[in-house]
Amino acid sequence: MDVLVLQHIACEPPGVYEDVLRERVARITRVELDEGQPIPDRSFDAIVVMGGPMSVNDEDEHPWLGDEKRLIAAAVDGAVPVWGACLGVQLLASSLGAKVYAGSEPEVGLLPVSLTADGRADPVLGSLPSEVITLQWHGDTFDLPVGATLLASSPAYPNQAFRVRNAYGVQFHLEVTPPMADEWSKVPAYREYAERILGPGSLPRLLDEFESKASELMDHGRRMFEAWFDTIVGART
Repeated sequence: MDVLVLQHIACEPPGVYEDVLRERVARITRVELDEGQPIPDRSFDAIVVMGGPMSVNDEDEHPWLGDEKRLIAAAVDGAVPVWGACLGVQLLASSLGAKVYAGSEPEVGLLPVSLTADGRADPVLGSLPSEVITLQWHGDTFDLPVGATLLASSPAYPNQAFRVRNAYGVQFHLEVTPPMADEWSKVPAYREYAERILGPGSLPRLLDEFESKASELMDHGRRMFEAWFDTIVGART
């Protein structure tokens, strides 16, 4: 399997999802879009779109966002499996014509997400418990694209996960490892955002809380991504 990984900041690689790709002996082509790396002009068996600090609406500041959205839209139209996480789910929604905008309040911390009835029956999200603790670190949300099926919700952000054809997107993080979380805490924009929402000096407490739950979150992330790779990507071979 030839998998394209689109990153928007070095500290947000696929984490546990990448472990699954390597265990499946996938050939990974990583593109750091924020560093100006071009998207290869060739086809892939699947595309994984990760998070980042920018908004999908920041095309004036980051012109490559337009090319990325067109790539995602073409992939969905061509039935190429797509996986989007955090910014990645917002890019997926935007590429399919849905609106992405600031939520009523930021969602930061270890917070529960509940599967919808469709989510519980889904071959990918259904691998999770009906309610699962997730790491959240975002302020934007999105409308569902036409034809999408809502798979998960939270009290603050009703649209937490959806699928449309072979594409899946999740707003929450289950891929993050403790070293990744520690790296996030050192990114000024991430640190300032978290402490503005949770209060001064809150980041060490959040990291301690995450550390205590990391094994559980990563186990859920692994199971979910394995289900996507095996049932959605694998079905194309």
